[in-house]
Amino acid sequence: MNKSGSTGFRLASRWLARCGQGERLITFVAFMILVFVVFADVAVREISGTGLHWARQIGVYANLGVVMLGMGLASADGAHLRPRFADAWLPKAWAPALETLGQWLMAAFCAAFAAVAGSVVADSLLMQERSAVLRIVVWPFQALIPLAFGLAAIRHALFALYPPLRPSAPAPAEQGS
Repeated sequence: MNKSGSTGFRLASRWLARCGQGERLITFVAFMILVFVVFADVAVREISGTGLHWARQIGVYANLGVVMLGMGLASADGAHLRPRFADAWLPKAWAPALETLGQWLMAAFCAAFAAVAGSVVADSLLMQERSAVLRIVVWPFQALIPLAFGLAAIRHALFALYPPLRPSAPAPAEQGS
């Protein structure tokens, strides 16, 4: 089942690659929007003495995209934060099983968080909550949160099912003297 030549492995590998491409593209676009809006706000403020009243709100929404989808990019590259202080407490022979367990636990956490966030987004949709500044509905921006956690749940479940697809752990930081 977990063989690297299986159809499931190939499909998982393809999904992870395409998901990463999509996350990179959306994160890049969101970051460019953020940079443009902040630059425009500062430029207009310097020229006219007053900024763009909508710039902060657009910046917040763009930053939400960068942060939420950037989380997926970090986990896809194995660059997310993970405490390593307890790594030597258990025998090294247990490491593969513990890594798989960790992937399943992370998948479960992300799935639970996606469900809770999805419920909040559904409530916002039903109530038609709007941004006070932009007067637009907020649920499409909020939807990035359950989307990002849902994608992370799938990613970590695939890492648990197919260990060869896991990113390499980054080298430990060198201790200064």
